[in-house]
Amino acid sequence: MTTTTGTTAVTRAVGTARTRVEGLAKVTGAARYAGEVPHPELAHGWLVLSTVARGRIRSVQDAPVLCMPGVLTVLHHGNAPRLEGNYTNPLGQPDPALQLFQLDRIPYVGWPVALVVAETPEQAREAAEALVVEYDAEPHDVAFFAGRPGMYTPEGADARKGDLEAELAASAVVVDAEYTTPEEHHSPMEPHAATARWDGGRLEVIDSNQGSKFVADELAKLFSLDPESVRVRSEHVGGGFGSKATRPPAVLAAMAATVLHRPVRVVLTRRQMFSLVGYRSPTAQRVRLGADADGRLRALDHRADCLTSTVFEFVERSADFGRPVYDADAHHTVTRAVRLDVPTPTWMRAPGEAPGSFALESALDELAEKCGIDPIELRLRNEPTVGPLSGLPFTSRNLRACFDEGARRFGWADRDPRPGLRRDGRWLLGTGVAAAAFPTLSAPSTAAVTAEADGTFTVRVTAMDIGTGARTALTQVAADALEVAPERIRMRIADSDFGAAMIAGGSMGTRSWSWAIIVAARELRERLVPGSAIPPEGITVRSDTSAAVGALAQKERHTFGAQFAEVAVDVTTGEVRVRRMLGIFAAGRIVNPLTARGQFVGGMIWGLSMALHEEAVRDQASGGHVGADLANYHFAAHADVPAIEADWVDDPDPDDPVGIKGIGEIGVVGAAAAVANAVWHATGVRQRTLPIRPDRVLRAAEGARGA
Repeated sequence: MTTTTGTTAVTRAVGTARTRVEGLAKVTGAARYAGEVPHPELAHGWLVLSTVARGRIRSVQDAPVLCMPGVLTVLHHGNAPRLEGNYTNPLGQPDPALQLFQLDRIPYVGWPVALVVAETPEQAREAAEALVVEYDAEPHDVAFFAGRPGMYTPEGADARKGDLEAELAASAVVVDAEYTTPEEHHSPMEPHAATARWDGGRLEVIDSNQGSKFVADELAKLFSLDPESVRVRSEHVGGGFGSKATRPPAVLAAMAATVLHRPVRVVLTRRQMFSLVGYRSPTAQRVRLGADADGRLRALDHRADCLTSTVFEFVERSADFGRPVYDADAHHTVTRAVRLDVPTPTWMRAPGEAPGSFALESALDELAEKCGIDPIELRLRNEPTVGPLSGLPFTSRNLRACFDEGARRFGWADRDPRPGLRRDGRWLLGTGVAAAAFPTLSAPSTAAVTAEADGTFTVRVTAMDIGTGARTALTQVAADALEVAPERIRMRIADSDFGAAMIAGGSMGTRSWSWAIIVAARELRERLVPGSAIPPEGITVRSDTSAAVGALAQKERHTFGAQFAEVAVDVTTGEVRVRRMLGIFAAGRIVNPLTARGQFVGGMIWGLSMALHEEAVRDQASGGHVGADLANYHFAAHADVPAIEADWVDDPDPDDPVGIKGIGEIGVVGAAAAVANAVWHATGVRQRTLPIRPDRVLRAAEGARGA
C-alpha cells in the first residue's frame, strides 16, 4: 500500500521486513554497551559477595587491601553513604537488595558485602579477592519442595469458580498429576554493567537496563536527589529477559562516583549474575482435570508452589496460565510461595506462563490420551467464548486458527496417536503439541516528535531495545504516522531525559511506545502547513497516553499460539533430540516480519532449552549454587537447535492504534510442553520433571519395563 505526500509516493513501512537500523553499528563494533563507553580518569569497581547464606558481618578487614597497588577505596556497611529506603516506585516497594552496604545483615549467599574500587579492573579484582570478611553465620534453609511448611498464598494469586470437588467426582475421566520445573537463569550475552559520573552537578549514568527512566527515578530516590539531576542512558543492551531492572551496578557506580568524585564503572561477572540479578523460581505444580467422556472439561484445578526470598516478595504465578485458555464448570487456580534464604527471583521471559504452560499443557495431553481424543481436538472442544473467570469478552481470540494452520503445515493429520511406534534406526520418533497464551497489556508513555528544518523528523522516546529490534519497529511506526519514508526518521531512544515511558517488559514495550509516537506524530502533521518553512529549531509535539490507556474498556486481551514439536529419543542412552518445531501465533499486527520472526524463534529455542537443558542446582549445605557459570548451567547450543519455523495468522488488536499485541514472550510459552508431549509420543512414558535429562529418560524407561 502506498500514500502520497506532496509529489512523493511513500510505501507503508509497517508490515514490511526491514533490517535493523542499528545493525551496521553492531556488526562493525561501533555500537558501544554500558561496559565499553570510555571516560577519562575512569575507575573500576569489583564486588565482593557473601560466602554464608545467613548471618551477620563481624568485620571487613579492608586496611591491607587499601595498601594494595591502585586501590582507591573499599566501600562496605561501615563507611558507605546512606541511602533512602522509604519510597515507592511504579511496581510498589523497592527491592531491599538495592540498599547496598546499609546493614551488616546477610540474607543469602551472594549478598553484596563490599566494593573495591581501583585504577584498573585487574587491580580491583585482585584486591577484592584478597579482602577478608568475617561472619557470624546462622543456620539457613534453602530447601524447596511441594507443600513444604511455610507456604502462603500471596494477594491475588487465588481465583476460583464452581464446586471443584463435586465436578471432579462427577467426571468420567480424571487426570491428577504433579509437575516440577527447576530454578532457571536469564544469562544475557551482555553482563550487567553501569558507568556513573558527576557532570556539572548532575549524576550521569550509562547503564544496561530495560527502562532508563525507571532507573533514573529510582536512583534519584535512593540518593535523595532532585529527579531532574539524574540522567540514565542505555543506548545498546545485549539482552535482558526481565533481569535488567534497577540492579546493583548502577547503584554502586553512582555511590563510588559520589565518594571519589570521578567516573566509576562496575561490571558483574557471569558468576555474580547468578545471585544478583534474579532468576526463575523452581516450581512444584499439581494439576487436576475432570472431563466428560467426550473431553469437555468439568473441572480445572491448577495449584503451583514457588519460592521467594526473606527480604522481598516475587511470586512466579504459574497457575495463572490457564485462566484465559480453557473453560470449565469449576475452575480453580492458586499459586503459593515460601520464603527461603535465597536471592529474590524476578521476571524471566514469560514469567508464570512458561512453567505454568508446561504443567497444564502436559496434563491436557494426558487427558486427551485417557479420553482417546486427538490433543488438538480436545483443546478446541474447551475453547471459551468469554473469559472463563472474568466473564469479559476477548478483544480477539484466534487460537483455533493457529491450531488449524499449524496442523496443516506440520502434517498433524498423518500422526498415529499411539505412542512408541515410529522408528528411525535406533531412534524412537514422536510429535507433540501445546497451546500458548500471554497477556496483552498497555502502559502510559510519552514521546516527542520534531519536524526538522532539513525535512527529516526526530522521534524521542524512552523506549529500550534489548535486542528485540524495537528501534527499527518504532521507526516504521513513526514513518507511517508521519506519512514519510523510514529513511527520514531519526529514532532516539533509551535516554531518561526523554520522559516517562513503559519499560521493555511484559511484551508491551513496542505497543506502548508506538501509541505515544502515533499520538504525537498525528498532532504534528496537523500543525504542519504545506509549503511553509520550518524554523531552525524545528517544530516539536509531545504526547502522553495516560488518559487514552486508562480509558481502555475492560476486556480479555491476549496473544495466542500453537506449538508443535517432533523429537527423536534413544532409549538406550536417554538422549533426546528435537528434530523440528513449528509455532503459529495470533499476535496482533506484525510491524516487522523479519525481527518478529526472530523473536518468535528465539522464544521457541528458549522453550526447547527449558525442556531439555536448563537447571540450576542449589547446594543445601552452603546455600549457594553448584557451578554458577555457563560451564555447568547448560542451555541449548547451535547443535541442539533444529529447523524451527515461526509464522502467524492475521490478528490485529482493534483497540490499539496500530493493531499491535506483543510478541516478546509468547514464543516461550507452550514450547517445553510440546517437546515433553512429543517425548511421551515417542516413548509411551510421561516426563513430568524438567529438564528431560538422559538419566530421567532411562529411569522412566526402566520403570515402564518393570511395570
